[in-house]
Amino acid sequence: MKTKPLIIGIGELLWDVLPTGKKAGGAPINFVYHASRLGAESYAISAIGNDPLGDEIMQEIDRIGINYIIEKVNYPTGTVLVELKGGIPDYTIIEGVAWDHIPLTQPMTELAKRADVICFGTLAQRSEESRNTIQDILAFVSEDAYRILDVNIRQHYYSKEIIVSSLRNCNVFKINDEELLLLKELFGKQELGEEDACRWFVKEFNLKFMILTAGADYSTIFTPHTHSRIQTPRVEVADTVGAGDSFTGAFISSILDGKPLAEAHRAAVDRAAFVCTRHGAWVTE
Repeated sequence: MKTKPLIIGIGELLWDVLPTGKKAGGAPINFVYHASRLGAESYAISAIGNDPLGDEIMQEIDRIGINYIIEKVNYPTGTVLVELKGGIPDYTIIEGVAWDHIPLTQPMTELAKRADVICFGTLAQRSEESRNTIQDILAFVSEDAYRILDVNIRQHYYSKEIIVSSLRNCNVFKINDEELLLLKELFGKQELGEEDACRWFVKEFNLKFMILTAGADYSTIFTPHTHSRIQTPRVEVADTVGAGDSFTGAFISSILDGKPLAEAHRAAVDRAAFVCTRHGAWVTE
């Protein structure tokens, strides 16, 4: 008998190279970390290089104790140069790295069949190989599972085609206020206000939840019938790396635990606020 929900994050695994040093991260992996801290059986799916940075990142993953299926490939382990401007990260993402080449394996597809939640993004779909792997794995996930798309638009690594196909493969959509402006333009919905635009996405793509975060101001979670809006608490920010991922991890963990929308939303807001008070994405209490 299954006692814990099974949560998968698939996509980029990398080193965030911050002014204070390098920190292990990657949006789907950050999500898995926070879900695991909240009691889920969580697995990261990605790829690393056969290099010292890959060895180091595996040591970090083993240290924090999350489960994983991480393949070694003949490309360098991913790195992202992070410049902080007033605590807000600005990213330069290196191309042609290991997580661009995540191979599809049988253990991945077997795991996907058992998943209660899978989280994926558009960034890891910038390359054909990882995009095909992500889409193939999604095909094995139960229709009843939560399929979370964290759109995670960075630099030029997105297209309307990938976003649309990803939206058709998800039932939970996570986006921030800046990304919403961009998507309104992509979908020709510039005339819609924020709330109406979110409700359009919920209806158009048959979403169970749409999560909109607006940084230090507020967040809103929409369902087909209602919504929850909470002001962001004021905290002393170290950096915001991984805050959105922790928000999603805490929210879906609470929903799986049977919490009502407002309570799950509050848990997500509190978790993200805490992460902002620490450096890097993989924080400990």
